[in-house]
Amino acid sequence: MAYETFAFVYDEVMDETLYQQWLDFSKRHLPSETCNILELACGTGALAVAFAKAGYHITGLDLSEEMLMIASQRAFEEETPIQFVEGNMLDLSEIGQYQAITCFSDSLCYMKNEQEVQQVFDEVYQALEENGRFIFDVHSIYQIDTVFPEYSYHYQNDQFAFLWDSYPGKEKHSIEHFLTFFVEDPEEAGK
Repeated sequence: MAYETFAFVYDEVMDETLYQQWLDFSKRHLPSETCNILELACGTGALAVAFAKAGYHITGLDLSEEMLMIASQRAFEEETPIQFVEGNMLDLSEIGQYQAITCFSDSLCYMKNEQEVQQVFDEVYQALEENGRFIFDVHSIYQIDTVFPEYSYHYQNDQFAFLWDSYPGKEKHSIEHFLTFFVEDPEEAGK
């Protein structure tokens, strides 16, 4: 249920300018012959569509079926051929080989520990063609230690309210995010 609710509000609260920035960054750092890309944690597919419109053959992978349903609809509406796969970046053994793999929106930060981060890197290495590129972003220690503690962001519209509060984690250089959603029940809306 959490992913279903999150998928519903994700696009509304996401900063759309980031997709173009990630695309531009990728284009600057990928060899010109790159055409086949795997996007890890593709979410609702906005970046995957941007990659496809820029001429790349893109496969999007995400844990959330709900996110992928939105991503598939987005790709259909934008008339972009994208393969979406429900899966975990901790196991890419069945995903094929790619010239490049991306993982944006700090998605690598959701790994539970250093072993999982290492496992993702090992899986990515196996899924990359020779001389392939892995492009990703993560939170900096500055952001974890200085920006996020006591960070609070609240957003609302007619359909939902979204509260995001962050607190220092128990481990050094860690943070805990608490996301709260209030979503209008369509059956109750007219009453």
